[in-house]
Amino acid sequence: MSMDKSFQPEQSAVPVRKTATAYIALGSNIGDRSMMLASALQLLDGAEGVEVMQVSSVYETDPVGYADQPAFLNMTAALSTALEPLELLRLLLKLELELGRVREFRNGPRVIDLDLLLVDDVSLSLPELELPHPRMLDRAFVMVPLSEVLEKGHPLLEQAKAMAGAALRDGKEGIVLWNTINWRSASAPFGS
Repeated sequence: MSMDKSFQPEQSAVPVRKTATAYIALGSNIGDRSMMLASALQLLDGAEGVEVMQVSSVYETDPVGYADQPAFLNMTAALSTALEPLELLRLLLKLELELGRVREFRNGPRVIDLDLLLVDDVSLSLPELELPHPRMLDRAFVMVPLSEVLEKGHPLLEQAKAMAGAALRDGKEGIVLWNTINWRSASAPFGS
């Protein structure tokens, strides 16, 4: 049977969006911290236009800024996303609210904190969003887990690894490896 050469498939009316690699930081210091991180990852992975590709280990860290609060659990994740940077930021803020985040004061305790760190090689300076994240290079609780998920050849990888090694060796921000997370199954125990 020969195919009719005059047949042309319909063109999609919806343009295909290019995907980007984005890196986010996650933190929690109120309630079931590990469950909150896992829940945030599940919500992110279920969001349209976002796929969680890789997650770091989880680190326990001293609070930075406002010190009179419990220790944090911090980690990072690499995402594949079809969302523009501002769309991704707005999604992160929406998920924080869904998970119960209340912003009482800057650097205060929080059930979840989701920060957009990098999106490919995008450089932005907007009132709502600055990329790369302006303070990430000063924060061991970001750079240590970020060094685990940056893709090979990323321009920050060697710097992140050097900073992570020094922070872990020197105990900067009280950072210690806490555990790993099996976020694809929130009912599974950590370290599985």
